[in-house]
Amino acid sequence: MAFVHAAQRPPAVVTPFGRNTTDAVPGLAAYHGRTTRAPWLTAYVSGVELTVVRQARTAARRYPQLLDALLGCALVSPIVLAATAAAPHHPRPSVATTGVFAVVLAFLAVAGRRLWPLPILVVTGVAALGYIVVTRVQQPVLVMALVVLTYTVAARTDRRTTWLAAGTLAVSLCTAGLLLTASSWWGPNIIGVLASLGMAASIGDATRSRRAYVVEVEERARRAERSREEEVHRRVVEERMRIARELHDVVSHHIAVINVQAGAAGHVLDRQPQAARSALEHIRRASDTVLRELSSVVAVLRQADDLDLSTEPVRGLARLPELLDALHAAGLTIEHRQHGDARNLPAVVDLAAYRIVQEALTNAHKHGTGTARLRIAYLAENIHIEISNPVASTGPGAGIGYGIVGMRERAATAGGTLTTEAAQGRFVLRAALPAPAEVRSP
Repeated sequence: MAFVHAAQRPPAVVTPFGRNTTDAVPGLAAYHGRTTRAPWLTAYVSGVELTVVRQARTAARRYPQLLDALLGCALVSPIVLAATAAAPHHPRPSVATTGVFAVVLAFLAVAGRRLWPLPILVVTGVAALGYIVVTRVQQPVLVMALVVLTYTVAARTDRRTTWLAAGTLAVSLCTAGLLLTASSWWGPNIIGVLASLGMAASIGDATRSRRAYVVEVEERARRAERSREEEVHRRVVEERMRIARELHDVVSHHIAVINVQAGAAGHVLDRQPQAARSALEHIRRASDTVLRELSSVVAVLRQADDLDLSTEPVRGLARLPELLDALHAAGLTIEHRQHGDARNLPAVVDLAAYRIVQEALTNAHKHGTGTARLRIAYLAENIHIEISNPVASTGPGAGIGYGIVGMRERAATAGGTLTTEAAQGRFVLRAALPAPAEVRSP
């Protein structure tokens, strides 16, 4: 039989040094019990393992009491098996009875540890001390239950309570063990109790700190998200207000020109056709300008992904001559004087100054007698604007609406002030805007 068995073996193959002999003969790897798992099988097994782990975590979160009951069974099972095996030879039945009590108490304590962690820890600690007093030995199952309970208290309460409870429990158990049992200071019972309780308290405290840190990080993230949304909302509101002011300034100016020219054309249509034709040409140009401005505003509104593009000023005092020419062509006589050399202004100030002049002259055209005075003074630290005009009998406020309010808002946005005064038949508007002299034209 030995001969037949040897004959059935594959012949020996001599291979170079460092080469596996099982790779030289086909089928030899299977003969020696080596198998190679297919890639699809490996992926399938890994997927099953991940599914099982995921389902186990879900069940643990959904049924925590069931998980604690299983943990209690795992904790007391070795003690129960050991006690069952040693029961026929146990010399002290009273110790066996107290052991059953200890096992039941340990199971109940671990199973209900999430309900009242600190009271259950106190009750179990007193029971462990009572067990030492009655039996003169230390019950391992109660010590293990106390370790689990110490971790639970550390993970669910504050640090002061954790270390106070763990320290009191460790001192009590070690003192009772030294006085009532044969343990020594360096014995495994004393060292084991101190090490296990200290480790449980440390791990539980670290777990609680990590949970608190995660909660704080999540709360910070939520606050940051809320702040970001509030900032976006604030910027949107500011942009809407800016667009509303732009619409009012642009449209009201040109609509006023259209209104005045339409009235003039109606008066001279029959007697002076050439003057009526000129007025209608002004109306056409003003309406064309309004349409272009409205188109630009609509284009800005469509740029919702980049609000910074829409805050770019499109007007400034550099275009003041164009405005004065347009108003003069519309029939407003303007006496314009400038003091000081013109210089580059901050963008916000430049736009605010232009819009204030535009709105004030438009109001003078609508509600005045056809003349206005414009004074612009470039001082060392600011720019002063003064516009005055005679008022009609209906008063300067007729039909102005939100014009003056909008001009005050523009001045305040630029860091300046705006005041108005009506006295001796004239309406005077004064604005002071910051314009440091350091910003000069090259």
